[in-house]
Amino acid sequence: MSIKFSTWTLIFLFCFSFIQAQQIKSEKTFIKANNKHSEEIDKGADKIPPEIKIISPAVTKGTKYKSSVSEINFIGKATDENGVISVIVNSKLQEISKDGIFSAGLTLEPGDNEITVIAMDNNENLLENKFVIEYSPPVLTLADKVTKESKYYGLIIGVNDYHDPAIPDLDNPIDDAQKIFDVLTTNYNFEKENIKFIKNAKRADIINALDEFAEKVTSNDNLLIFYAGHGWWDKEANIGYWLPSDATQNSKADWFGNSRLVDYLNAIKTKHTLLIADACFGGAIFKTRKAFPDAQKAINKLYEMPSRKAMTSGTLTEVPDRSAFSQFLVKRLTNNTEKYMSSEQLFSSLRMAVINNSDAIPQYGEIRNVGDEGGDFIFIRKQN
Repeated sequence: MSIKFSTWTLIFLFCFSFIQAQQIKSEKTFIKANNKHSEEIDKGADKIPPEIKIISPAVTKGTKYKSSVSEINFIGKATDENGVISVIVNSKLQEISKDGIFSAGLTLEPGDNEITVIAMDNNENLLENKFVIEYSPPVLTLADKVTKESKYYGLIIGVNDYHDPAIPDLDNPIDDAQKIFDVLTTNYNFEKENIKFIKNAKRADIINALDEFAEKVTSNDNLLIFYAGHGWWDKEANIGYWLPSDATQNSKADWFGNSRLVDYLNAIKTKHTLLIADACFGGAIFKTRKAFPDAQKAINKLYEMPSRKAMTSGTLTEVPDRSAFSQFLVKRLTNNTEKYMSSEQLFSSLRMAVINNSDAIPQYGEIRNVGDEGGDFIFIRKQN
């Protein structure tokens, strides 16, 4: 009996355990189903998409932002009370900080650029915003091009005092040279460190300065040479000279000949060279003389072609110590309001004023045999 009792007992216990297990399983399934239903109810209750705010640039939905640069860092913030899981900018998934900050580097094309931002929260609610950025490439002006690629150099020489008592001293060349230096560095694209100003220059000083420029000036640069002092014209040799402060009347050893100057102008490979000479007999180095220069050509075209030009205070006659030429040269450079002025325009503006206020007839033209190709020296006024 005891054995049979034990067998039935085991059968009973097995059946009881099986029934309880099924009940527990059913309860778990019910609870799980209820939880899933609850989650679906909660999920269905959140229909609010994330918020998107653009921090930089200052672009807003429905308006057009204008940019002058092609590369921008597009920074924004996406927020949602249930958390943001993804931000996409122009089809690219972006990293998001714990505060919802995202950043995308964008390259803009000229014209309108549509920027699409999509943010999704943890309940799969989406927000899509579109922004328009108009990129207008900056116009590269001649001034921009020159500033980027070139320098303006200057050699300014004024000689008042002469060692040889036979050569009379002058009162005004250094003062005139100083005014030229001041107006160039104040009003135009000449930096002081790029100008060599020599007062009472000896012949060696002039040669050393020109050697220095020959070493450092490039074919993209511009050079202006201004000389004020005595000059001399040798009729028989057909050669003009500048007289440095150490020149002597009875020997040309320390005179500075126009032919030597021309050699240096050949050696200094500039984009443009402009020689301005307020000295006696300055007109001897010209290839041509233009009484009525053509100032109608486009400034950009004039700048592109190399030039070697000169303007002088007179022809083969003496000019006075108090120079109307230098006076009106400084005045025209000072009063000019145009951003660009060619040397032809400058000369044209002062020529008649000099003729009407002195006995000198100023001259302008190409310097012979030094590589002039029809361009012109362009003065670029500084923009305040």
